[in-house]
Amino acid sequence: MPSSSTTVISKCTVYPDQKSTIKPLRLSVSDLPMLSCQYIQKGVLFTTPPYSIADFISVLKQSLSVTLSHFPALAGRLSTDSEGHVSIDCNDAGIEFIEAKASFLTIHSLLSPGDVPDFFKEFFTFDRTLSYAGHFKPLAAVQVTELADGMFVGCTVNHAVTDGTSFWHFFNTLAEICKGTKKISKIPNFSRDTAFDSPAVLKFPPGGPTVTFSGEEALRERIFHFSREAILKMKFRANNGNLKNKLVNNEIMGKQSNDSWKTVNGEITSVLERVFKSNPNRTAEISSFQSLCTQLWRSVTRARKLAPTKTTTFRMAVNCRHRLEPRLNPYYFGNAIQSIPTVASAGELLSHDLSWGAVLLHKNVVAHDDATVRRGVADWEKDPRLFPLGNFDGASITMGSSPRFPMYDNDFGWGRPLAVRSGRANKFDGKISAFPGREGNGSVDLEVVLAPETMSGLENDLEFMQYVS
Repeated sequence: MPSSSTTVISKCTVYPDQKSTIKPLRLSVSDLPMLSCQYIQKGVLFTTPPYSIADFISVLKQSLSVTLSHFPALAGRLSTDSEGHVSIDCNDAGIEFIEAKASFLTIHSLLSPGDVPDFFKEFFTFDRTLSYAGHFKPLAAVQVTELADGMFVGCTVNHAVTDGTSFWHFFNTLAEICKGTKKISKIPNFSRDTAFDSPAVLKFPPGGPTVTFSGEEALRERIFHFSREAILKMKFRANNGNLKNKLVNNEIMGKQSNDSWKTVNGEITSVLERVFKSNPNRTAEISSFQSLCTQLWRSVTRARKLAPTKTTTFRMAVNCRHRLEPRLNPYYFGNAIQSIPTVASAGELLSHDLSWGAVLLHKNVVAHDDATVRRGVADWEKDPRLFPLGNFDGASITMGSSPRFPMYDNDFGWGRPLAVRSGRANKFDGKISAFPGREGNGSVDLEVVLAPETMSGLENDLEFMQYVS
């Protein structure tokens, strides 16, 4: 296959079908640090629609125009006033729409086992564009790429304007309208009277910020799939020192064969579910996702062959909408995220069992309450700064996205997506993105980006790979 497979057929600007009445939206304490991050690039893979691509493009453009009237911030541009405050001008300037073709790429070739093909990076525009560029570039773009036997719908959005929650709210709404919905089910909230609203000013060098990671390092990218059953096994291991019901050990051991993780008629999974549901102190319970994150942290740290005294960091982005008191509107549009770092020496992390690291991570997540969120805001106001994406010490992992995001709730009229994939944006050694598994039911896909030698080590890590399917 050639190195470049995608041909752009056409470009245009799509405008909202109604004029915006929303006043300028000042970027918040959670938005401003993202100005040095690249635009978010996420998209979904489909089979070929049951009608012509031309007809789909026409319907999608019309639907996008309607959707932008509900999300006028995305059709605007950034502006900086004389005092240095950055805002979104909801000026109906429109977003970019690209039609492209990669006629010899097939769904099978894109989803074959192994590393994620670089072809996916061609399904997005504004490659390597920093969010600060929203002062003079569109804040969003949609690209539809026709394949030999399918289609990819890629969406690129300025990270200073949306976090993952708002990104998928917009994308889901676009699919909803494209399918024929007259009244959207989830109305975005553009309130700026929140704990994140601040008069603090973030100062930039002439010309704006620069990216905080090289972007030139050799990387490998793979999708690792974890079934609901496999994650329950990790969750049990992580909670094994805390759960009061020790009888589960005997019950599980009686149903395992040759110490394998296979179930007999799903009985082991049922046992684990009963244990977790009967646990009277659910807030003390280490979650499925925390368990998976800890296993990844351990295995990547081992694959990196770090010195025992080297400090490792697992950094996780968390949604603060439900952590604040009073809670933010769940459909608050913008960034409402903070980063939780959990640290341990490589020696400690690897010399203890899974539950040791999982307890550390769990305590940090649980402790991130209203007071912690507000302390983070106050700390940033004292020292306004950009978000430093990257793996500066060679021992860090950054977890983004979430398996809770409704990534597969995107039926444009002929069924759910086959897969979710991302572009080149914000990728470096140790950048992980969590997606829900297509089958749902608690399954998870991890998009793992690592240095080639670290990825090889991870692929040979038996503790990790026993859970991968």
